[in-house]
Amino acid sequence: MGRRDDEDPGLPVKLNPCSNGEFLPEPMPPVLRESVRRARDLSERAARRTGMSRRDFLLSLCGSAVTLLALDACTREAARDRTVGGRYGIRPEATYDPEVAREDLGGEEFVMDVQGHLLEYDHNPAARDDDFWTRFPQRYCGEDDPRDCFSIDHFLSEMFLRSDTSMVVLSALPIAPERSPLSHEVMDETRRVAEVLCRDDRVLLHGQALPNVGALGANLEAMEGVATRFRIAGWKTFTHFPDAFGQPGNGWWLDDPTGHRFIDRAVRIGTPIVCVHKGLSGGSAYASPRDVGQAARDHPEASFVVYHSGFEVGIAEGPYSASTSHLGVNRLIDSVRRAGIGLGGNVYAELGSTWRYVMRYPDQAAHVLGKLLHYFGEDNVVWGTDCLFYGSPQDQIEAFRAFHITDEYQQRYGYPKLTKRAKAKILGLNSARLYGVDPVTVPCGFTRRELEEARKSLSGRNRTLGPRTPGEVMAFRKEHRGWP
Repeated sequence: MGRRDDEDPGLPVKLNPCSNGEFLPEPMPPVLRESVRRARDLSERAARRTGMSRRDFLLSLCGSAVTLLALDACTREAARDRTVGGRYGIRPEATYDPEVAREDLGGEEFVMDVQGHLLEYDHNPAARDDDFWTRFPQRYCGEDDPRDCFSIDHFLSEMFLRSDTSMVVLSALPIAPERSPLSHEVMDETRRVAEVLCRDDRVLLHGQALPNVGALGANLEAMEGVATRFRIAGWKTFTHFPDAFGQPGNGWWLDDPTGHRFIDRAVRIGTPIVCVHKGLSGGSAYASPRDVGQAARDHPEASFVVYHSGFEVGIAEGPYSASTSHLGVNRLIDSVRRAGIGLGGNVYAELGSTWRYVMRYPDQAAHVLGKLLHYFGEDNVVWGTDCLFYGSPQDQIEAFRAFHITDEYQQRYGYPKLTKRAKAKILGLNSARLYGVDPVTVPCGFTRRELEEARKSLSGRNRTLGPRTPGEVMAFRKEHRGWP
C-alpha cells in the first residue's frame, strides 16, 4: 500500500475524451496526448520546486496552471504556421506560486450551472433493477455499492464542495419517466436536501416535457400539476426523443403544431422558460436548432435556452459564413438570424458539454465563444456543464476564467473581447436574471456526515465521469433501448 501523498489523483484539468452518453468520444489526438505527457512531466518538476507532494500539487491551482500551459504550448506547436485564435492567459509563475495561480485561475464570481444531472437509484425500484451503471467509471468512486456513486450525495459534493458553483438547475434527461433515476421526485429531494444543508434556495428544478410521447392533450394537462407540485423554474425538452433512441420518426419541432401548443401551455401556467436540447444529435434531424428562431419569433413572451448551442462532435468549429451555416453551432446562429432575433433577444445559448469539449481545442473554443458573443451578446450566453457526468465542473470553470480570444481573431472575425465582465455574466449573472433569482454567493460547506443526516431528515432516500470510449457509449445505449 503506497503512502497517501504518493497517490496520483490525475491531472486537475481533464483532457481525456469522455461522453455524457449523447455522443461517441473521439480517439485522443496526438496534441492532447502530448499535452498530458508534458503536463505530467512539468508537474513532477514543479511539485519538487514548491515542496509539495505530487498529490497535493495536482490538487492545487498550480497543477491546473501547469496543465493549461502545457495544452496552450502543444496546441501552438502543432499549429506551426497556422493561427490559433484562443489561448489560456496564465503566467509561468502560476506553476509554482499559489498566489499567482489564484489570480489567473481563481475568482469570486457567482457561478450558476443551468445543466446539472444525477442518477439516484434508491428512489425508483424500477431504475435500481437496471444495471447500466456498470458501464461507467463512476462505479469506482469508492462506495460499497457502486450505484451510490451517482447519488444525490455525490452530486451535491461535486457541485458545492469540489467546485465554485453556487447555484444549479437540475435538468431532466430524455428518459421515460417510469424508469428514470432522475425523476421529478429525485430532483425535488435533491433540492430539499440542499435547503436543509445550505438554508437557501440554491437548487432549481426543470420539469420534464415529452409532449410527443403519448397523447399530446394529456401531456399538456399534466404540465400544470408538475409545475405546481414540484415548484419548477422552467421546462426541459427533447425534440429528438425518442427518434434518436429506438423509435425512428417519432420527433417534433418547436415551430410545428406540437411545439406551439407546448410553448403556449408553458407560458399560460407561468413557466415560460423553455430549455431544449439542440446538437449532440445522435444522428437525429430533430436535434437540429433550425426551428429555434421561428419558435422564438412566434412566442416573444417565452425565453428559449438552447442546450449545447447546436454543437456536434466531429465538426470542427470555425467562423460563421453562408457556406457553413448548416454546420454545428452555425445552425443556431442561422436560425435566429433568419428570424430577425438579434442581440438581447429571447434566445439564450448554453454551453453544457460544448465547453468541456472545445476547451481542449483553443482554436475551436475561440470560434464557439466568439460567435455566440457576436450574434447573441454577452447577456444571452449561459453557463452549464452537464455534470456530474464529467465529475466536478471545477476544471471547466478554471479553464473558462483563464481563456482569451486573441486580438487577431477579434479583428479578423469581429469577435468581442472576452472580458472579465462578460465571463461573470456567462458564469452566472445571465442565468440569475433569466430565472429571476437573487444570486447566492455564500459557499455552502458541509461534511459527509451532515449530508447523511440531512438525507435522514427527509422522506425517501478528479476522475472524469461518463463513458470514455465508443464501446461504453454503445453499451450504455443498448441497455436502455437507446437511452437509460
